Amino acid sequence: MIHQYKLNGYNIILDTYSGSVHVVDDLAYEIIALYENTPKDEIARKMLDKFADMPAITVKDIQETIADVEELKQDGQLFTVDEYKDLSINLRNRTTYVKALCLNVAHTCNLSCQYCFASQGKYNGDRAIMSYEVGQRAIDFLLENSGHHRHLDVDFFGGEPLMVWETVKQIVAYARSKESIYNKSFRFTFTTNGVLLNDEVTEFLNQEMYNVVLSLDGRKEVHDRLRKTINGKGSYDTIVPKFQEFVKKRGEKEYYVRGTYTHNNVDFTNDIFHIADLGFDKLSMEPVICGPREPYALTEEDLPEIYHQYEILAKEMLRRGENGNGFTFYHYMLDLSEGPCIQKRISGCGSGTEYLAVTPWGDLFPCHQFVGDEEYKLGNIWAGITRPELQGQFKESNCYSKPECSDCWAKLYCSGGCPANALHATGSLNGTYNFSCDIFRKRIECSMMVKVAETFREMEKEELA
Repeated sequence: MIHQYKLNGYNIILDTYSGSVHVVDDLAYEIIALYENTPKDEIARKMLDKFADMPAITVKDIQETIADVEELKQDGQLFTVDEYKDLSINLRNRTTYVKALCLNVAHTCNLSCQYCFASQGKYNGDRAIMSYEVGQRAIDFLLENSGHHRHLDVDFFGGEPLMVWETVKQIVAYARSKESIYNKSFRFTFTTNGVLLNDEVTEFLNQEMYNVVLSLDGRKEVHDRLRKTINGKGSYDTIVPKFQEFVKKRGEKEYYVRGTYTHNNVDFTNDIFHIADLGFDKLSMEPVICGPREPYALTEEDLPEIYHQYEILAKEMLRRGENGNGFTFYHYMLDLSEGPCIQKRISGCGSGTEYLAVTPWGDLFPCHQFVGDEEYKLGNIWAGITRPELQGQFKESNCYSKPECSDCWAKLYCSGGCPANALHATGSLNGTYNFSCDIFRKRIECSMMVKVAETFREMEKEELA
């Protein structure tokens, strides 16, 4: 299976199963499009007709290009067959160990964001905070069930985790005390709206957190429209100076400023560029997840503009990178040479298997997006997984278990997509949320183009050196 597209002056060919990415001229691009289903002599005739106004393209050129395509096919770089389908057959029966927990330490929040998937932090339930005892047991559960995994991840999430700050510090200290005993190491991530950031918090986060996610939607009018305090006031003016100070002190350590775009700001690149101009260089911007009847819900009619915005973003990233003021965009971080292994590409994010969410009461869910849906409660941190048959559904949910993924060129990049999105959109873990798929494919196209352009730029620099 191949995928062909043109973007920013490049003719790009992706061979799905080998992962090879080719940048070709117009002649090769047209020949590759015909190659599998058209006799070679007919390809030659079609090319002579198509390029009749370009006398520099001769029969010899066409024949040589066809031969080049044939050679790439023989070398396993074009039109490769799917050798991975059989790997997915036994995914349900494989043994998995937990390597990451999302600790929902606060089912409460000091903001009242209108689009919050967690129902303003309450997850459609009662407000609650996690006790140290529950957090301690969650760390023990992770250690006991981590198997061969040496590096363990713990995400502090909410609601707003800074509302239980002392408990967070205690949990971190407890986990650190167990590292040498179990020969494990913890990487902590923290997601915050920034309202309660101060010098003490900043110092601790910068010392202990592998990554920190800062929530900011972009321009003041965009951010304040949906991210308000419980008193109905916008939060932009409160958090932006705090975020700027935090990032200045963070140095080279990982962080992301993460925003959400909605139907209200389909021109979301203006929000990304605004955030970059504030001094932030590690950015993410996600499409809103909400019911289709919400006034800010994205629609099918928005897709053409969304595609256009991702192209604008890719080109501007290249321009800024060339000028020395570039930034990283999370969804364009694509490694074309040493990416995830094929098992990971098939099995996906690990929700419900290697990754679990823990509520303030110690209940286990497949991930934070399932929290509050009792139908998907897997067990608890004391008894462990009490519904192995449900966990089995997550083990086998992948790009080969979903019929609509069979002909998708991007399936080995998304692993079948987000199970939560599939469930909420279709009612099935093995469904496909087509709107999300469309956006994902566009982001992959743009990220590949960025990598192609950066590669050519480096080659040019080497030639001039």
